[in-house]
Amino acid sequence: MDYVNTLIGLLFACFLVRGVLISLRRSKRVAPGPFPLPIIGNLHLLGDKPHISLTQLAKKHGPIMNLKFGQINTVIVSSSVLAREVTQKKDLTFSNRCIPDALRACNHNDFSAIWLPVDSQWRTLRKIMNYHIFSGNRLDANEHLRIKKIQELIDYCGNCSKVGETVNISRATFRTAMNLLSNTFFSIDLTDPFTDSAKEFKELVSNI
Repeated sequence: MDYVNTLIGLLFACFLVRGVLISLRRSKRVAPGPFPLPIIGNLHLLGDKPHISLTQLAKKHGPIMNLKFGQINTVIVSSSVLAREVTQKKDLTFSNRCIPDALRACNHNDFSAIWLPVDSQWRTLRKIMNYHIFSGNRLDANEHLRIKKIQELIDYCGNCSKVGETVNISRATFRTAMNLLSNTFFSIDLTDPFTDSAKEFKELVSNI
């Protein structure tokens, strides 16, 4: 048992040293920020009010800083000037995103404009969507759908008010948005606009 405990201790120590060395090497190539701990990175600095914690960290490390959430490098921009620079002039650099394993399982990330990197395939899909879905003529043609779905949301809230039930605004707006998209693409409602039938679907999307 002593040999096993010693071996485990040595492996753990090597793992910690390796994590520290990797963090030191990466810290030279990224924006300034707090020193990340092995495994958890800077997650321990977020606290129960992340927006306040990030504000305090920005005062110390500057308007653009690098945090590690686990093993994921995250750039935090807290200046409106820098945010404009990132979104307008450096948008291609920051346009790609981390893809959850749940989406890689069925190769959904290889065919969706949401997850594809900015390449020729993504640009082709964007042109198709702009022409067939988001063009001015298409949006004008679907105006009646938006009016109908908003009216259904208002009616749902009105019905809840009449019977004295509370309204889950998050769930109701999610259901309205989902039905608006499904009608735009497939001309059908995916959920009943007057019930909480979208609850399970919303939980599935959130769990991804």
